[in-house]
Amino acid sequence: MSTSISCICHITPILEDLHWLPIKYRIEFKIVLLTFKCLYGLAPQYLVDLIAVAAQSRYNLRSRNTTLLVPANARCLPTLGDRAFQSAAPKLWDSLPTEIRNIQTLTSFKRALKTYFFKTAFN
Repeated sequence: MSTSISCICHITPILEDLHWLPIKYRIEFKIVLLTFKCLYGLAPQYLVDLIAVAAQSRYNLRSRNTTLLVPANARCLPTLGDRAFQSAAPKLWDSLPTEIRNIQTLTSFKRALKTYFFKTAFN
């Protein structure tokens, strides 16, 4: 796909026109999508083993109706450990709005997630 834009123009408006996410958000999209697949049994077992679902609270809290993940332990180095799936997945998943985390079908989740990241990136 080619655009008639010179190479010295900013890429952000072009990405927005093409409805593409910037690289940072594409990476986060992929991590959150893999996390969704892990939670619903659609991912390989070695990825499922890296995340753990937090136990439900016995108190009537707002977070009771949603799936939260247990954060990874802090034994890893901050620079490398934060990039590991087992550390990044719970952080990104728990930061999503509740209405997105509660979606249970893959196609609806992908659509809502891309819309959320697109609004975050370009607003």
